[in-house]
Amino acid sequence: MKSELLKPTVKKYHVALVFLMVFLSLLSNRISGQTLYVDAQKGKNNATGAINDPILTLDEAIAKTNSFTSSDPVTLKLGPGLYTLTHKLVIKSNSANKNQAYTIEAATMPDDKAWQPTAMPVIVSLSGNNSTYEFSHCEGMLIAKNNVTIKGLKFMGNPNTQVHYYYPIRREDKSFDGLNVSQCFFIGEANSAPIQSAFWTTGSGIHVDHCIFHNSKIAFVLGRNFKDFSLTHSIIDGAYNTAIWYGFDGTIPKFIFKNNIVTNCYYVMVYPVEKGQPDFTFSDSYFINNKNYVGNYPKAQDRFFAEPNKHIKEVNIKRTGKISFVAVADDGITKDNLNLTAKSAGKSTAAGIFIKQ
Repeated sequence: MKSELLKPTVKKYHVALVFLMVFLSLLSNRISGQTLYVDAQKGKNNATGAINDPILTLDEAIAKTNSFTSSDPVTLKLGPGLYTLTHKLVIKSNSANKNQAYTIEAATMPDDKAWQPTAMPVIVSLSGNNSTYEFSHCEGMLIAKNNVTIKGLKFMGNPNTQVHYYYPIRREDKSFDGLNVSQCFFIGEANSAPIQSAFWTTGSGIHVDHCIFHNSKIAFVLGRNFKDFSLTHSIIDGAYNTAIWYGFDGTIPKFIFKNNIVTNCYYVMVYPVEKGQPDFTFSDSYFINNKNYVGNYPKAQDRFFAEPNKHIKEVNIKRTGKISFVAVADDGITKDNLNLTAKSAGKSTAAGIFIKQ
């Protein structure tokens, strides 16, 4: 008798469970509908972008996101492999929401247990000059919207001999806000695949952490109307022009610089002489084996001039000790290649691509 009485309840429970599963499935599809998977090795043209049906190229993935009509956050998850850019990639807003969050990130991040250097997506531009703004140059990714995040990628230089000035990340419009870059490599080679500057950006909200800039001519060109800039826990090594070149409009902007390593650079920072030396604060960082500290740039002469520090404030800045990096061994690139060795000066800054030390 009890069994008979329980049957309607069990049936109702079963129906409710089915409806719940269908609802969760629909919700999951809605959430993942703004996430596309891209895989340079296993992807296909005209794929859906689902985790089991990844897109082959960044070009196609970005084109798909540009057609999205929802205002939900957009995420591109990149599998390991080589992503070649044959023209400038434009990250822009859709018609629904100009402030929607847009993220391009590695599917496996450096702090994940499964991460190895072979898991890192590699971005290489083969494009010729694709912009004439101010002068002829090549841009890798043009950020043309607010709230963009880039995480866990390796940007290499441009080997196209027609290109003299290559900028992997460019933001031209000074009205944009929100550009976050974390746990990325920027690796140039002056004689074969140079990077003129890893960043050439304007506008506000530029936040960079746990990145490594190796042999880029300049790490940052911070242009018009830049403000709310921060650089933390990063390594700039071998900038053979300057680590940071900046200009500003009007008042001196907010500038956060801490827990960084700047070494083997020609200048640490250069500024436009017409604006006067700023009173930025550098803190908890190591400046070792750099040719010059501060330089000014008179535009009419188009060259840098070294000068003594007049206004820059320093808090716990170290200039002694030996900076040493993990190097390629006989068996190839190591997991922590180009990061500080265990005995290197500056280890206490926790600078490098690993957030979890």
